[in-house]
Amino acid sequence: MSEKQKKPQKLKARLPRGFVDRDAADIRALTEMTAKIRAVYEHYGFDPVETPLFEYTDALGKFLPDSDRPNEGVFSLQDDDDQWMSLRYDLTAPLARHVAENFNEIQLPYRTYRAGYVFRNEKPGPGRFRQFMQFDADTVGAAGVQADAEMCMMFADTMEALGIARGDYVIRVNNRKVLDGMLEVVGLGGEENAARRLNALRALDKFDKFGIPGVRELLGAGRKDESGDFTKGVGLDPAGIELLVGVLDTSSFGDNLETVASLDNRFGQNERAREGVEELEQIAKLVASAGYEADRIKVDPSCVRGLEYYTGPVFEAELQFAVTNEKGEKVVFGSVGGGGRYDGLVSRFMGQPVPATGFSIGVSRLMTALKNLGKLGQDDIVAPVLVTVMDGDIESMGRYQRFTQALRAAGIRAEMYQGNWKKFGNQLKYADRRGAPVAIIQGGDERAGGLVQIKDLIEGKRLSGEIEDNIAWREARVAQVSVPEAELVARVREILDAQAEDRARQG
Repeated sequence: MSEKQKKPQKLKARLPRGFVDRDAADIRALTEMTAKIRAVYEHYGFDPVETPLFEYTDALGKFLPDSDRPNEGVFSLQDDDDQWMSLRYDLTAPLARHVAENFNEIQLPYRTYRAGYVFRNEKPGPGRFRQFMQFDADTVGAAGVQADAEMCMMFADTMEALGIARGDYVIRVNNRKVLDGMLEVVGLGGEENAARRLNALRALDKFDKFGIPGVRELLGAGRKDESGDFTKGVGLDPAGIELLVGVLDTSSFGDNLETVASLDNRFGQNERAREGVEELEQIAKLVASAGYEADRIKVDPSCVRGLEYYTGPVFEAELQFAVTNEKGEKVVFGSVGGGGRYDGLVSRFMGQPVPATGFSIGVSRLMTALKNLGKLGQDDIVAPVLVTVMDGDIESMGRYQRFTQALRAAGIRAEMYQGNWKKFGNQLKYADRRGAPVAIIQGGDERAGGLVQIKDLIEGKRLSGEIEDNIAWREARVAQVSVPEAELVARVREILDAQAEDRARQG
């Protein structure tokens, strides 16, 4: 065997498909955004709770017909006692388990929020990741629609707290019972019509994309798109089609109550639909009483969400401003979160009814929207002040570290250079790459006089261009002052304040 063959293979560094690394800017933007969301939830009297990343798979309720392994939609493993555990795919199922397990200790109604990563074992694609963050809020143990109305109001307040102006968002509200009743009226009730019913709901959900003509085609014989691909329709008769599409365009209605009245006129003869219409009417009145009109919270019969999950009101936050997609086209940004009433989820564990309602924000998608609006990451973090190292003996190092700690104690980001201090040019290059605003220098002469050199690197660049070595540094002497050690912190603060004013003027 040759020496080349004996040489161990170098491990290849590779990111798993569907996952991403996040840099400092993204992490800080995320922290900024979630802090604003959290403040709204706290203001409404909600408290945080945290559940683990793993749950027993049966608690999540996702299985394949093959009982030996869980659904491909979740990442799973077997514990040492042969029980299947899975990474959570949302934050609601773990909450349901938590409530059921601690039901006797929890004060109902239980009002809680939580943020965390969830995992989907699905094929990744553009903008579609296997790990992403959600931020949820839920009320468990409140059966009345006032809890759903409050969720919608908190959703709206969250959008505005993030800097999204009125007119740039709307909280769309519908009801599972209304949707079920509508479909029963046009002949799509019963188990035998389950597939057609699902296709009809998908057609209604395409209203924003295709308009009423496109929805008519999908509810009827089918629709051919621009590429020539044909989507088979639901096959409803013309009367049924017109009954459904007649409630989609709510622009002709003056307010939410007119939309509700239209729903009642068309489907009120159906008991299930009438119950949902009454709930929508109550929500419309409650939010209007609190000052939330249809420009913020809107009853919208085209709002369709996962209907196997929800049992009553459903809602969705939609951003209405346009962005440029990967094809260069202007498109409405769309949904950034949603939720609704899910009275059956906790009940799976309890054997008794436990009402619940909540909503979930897709954090990554909302972050993208806020960046498009220029509402996130605008508060630039100033890079650390760099304390350079001129002498490597322990006594000198101790003095440099003392300067660094004095700056930190004053609330100023600072670091002492930790690389090869003997090449001073490397320290300057490091300061440039880091974007350091100020450098602190003390050689033997300065130390003997109790002085320290403070270099304004931002001003220095502007006046003299790039400084690449020690000689150029000492010859230029631009934007550099020598001060007593005792004045170090105060003078650095003055320079940083002046730089902040310059950025504000330029911004």
